[in-house]
Amino acid sequence: MSSNPGIPSTKPVKSTGLHVGEVAPGVAKVDPIIIADNITRTFGGVHAVDVAHLEIPRNAITALIGPNGAGKTTLFNLLTGFDNPNTGKWTFDGKPLSGVPAFKVARMGQVRTFQLTKALGLLTVLENMKLGAKNQIGEGLFRSLFPFLWRKQDDELTEKAMELLARFKLDSKSEDFAASLSGGQRKLLEMARALMSDPVLVMLDEPMAGVNPALTQSLLDHILDLKTQGMTVLFVEHDMQMVSHIADWVVVMAEGKVVAEGPPSDVMKNPAVIDAYLGAHQDVDLGVVTGRIPAPPEKVAEAEAVLAQDVTPPTKRTTK
Repeated sequence: MSSNPGIPSTKPVKSTGLHVGEVAPGVAKVDPIIIADNITRTFGGVHAVDVAHLEIPRNAITALIGPNGAGKTTLFNLLTGFDNPNTGKWTFDGKPLSGVPAFKVARMGQVRTFQLTKALGLLTVLENMKLGAKNQIGEGLFRSLFPFLWRKQDDELTEKAMELLARFKLDSKSEDFAASLSGGQRKLLEMARALMSDPVLVMLDEPMAGVNPALTQSLLDHILDLKTQGMTVLFVEHDMQMVSHIADWVVVMAEGKVVAEGPPSDVMKNPAVIDAYLGAHQDVDLGVVTGRIPAPPEKVAEAEAVLAQDVTPPTKRTTK
């Protein structure tokens, strides 16, 4: 059994062969669903996002990791139309998304959840679910006045919502106000509501944040189920054990840039990743490597050379 109660002992089947050529930041993918180029976003002179090139593989689970302030959520906001970049363009499933508002992005099949859940507390759980469905006949002012126009579709949406709630073990809460749910249950509700629109790509922003350990396993299973059902998953997470368990591919951000990517087993050994999280190379400033801190070419080359070295296993401490 796993030492972490939230991580099952049975390992999921990982997708392999996702990239073309040597693994490096910005490496091309065999079948990318998102392709982004020269995405930048600044806030008062601070470069929150500065991504030269990024591709997200289709039909796989990709984890976006990095320390706090690395630009992960900002990148999420840009890709989903909740914020506008200073520069850059990107495509989703071959369609350009630059300048497309968030509601149209969602209609195209790219949906997201939030780090802080967005459930409407004064609506019931079932009503929250039905809000996630697209192309509802009764949403127009005129047609809403004539129930015979939308009643059949509404019944179908109710049935679909109840099936999803049953899958997420929230069907007994369908008539409860969303405000009465626990933090973990709201995360489940938000994920279930996202599926009401039949998405192609599901983007989850820290799905495990603030979740009771008792519900962690349920969330993990549902994320894995998304891939089994043919969807692509991109998620932000800080729990490295969870990332290594379920992710097929990992993208690492630091100071707004992509500093590493690859299969989880390789990324976890990458010196740039260890430095970004733990400061393993105390004599190397990651800002020099990413270009945030101006430095002579020889200093940059020296820093890159240090990070390119194999990680030396730490020596055991002896207790006195």
